[in-house]
Amino acid sequence: MRSIQRGKGMIALTRLNGQPFVMNAEKIRYVESTPDTVVCCDTGEKLMVRETLTEVTRRAIEYARIIRRPITD
Repeated sequence: MRSIQRGKGMIALTRLNGQPFVMNAEKIRYVESTPDTVVCCDTGEKLMVRETLTEVTRRAIEYARIIRRPITD
């Protein structure tokens, strides 16, 4: 599965139990490593994921680059 679903505005992540899910990268407030990676949402919800802090950051940046890419004719 690709880390970004084009046109969907989501990034794919994995819960600690192995269950994959997608989340809107724009809802991420911050990510911390405690040592588990915790994604903190703008709603206050915190999700622990298998991906590293670096990988979550990379996917969020990739998502931002895609949606901010200029539209060309």
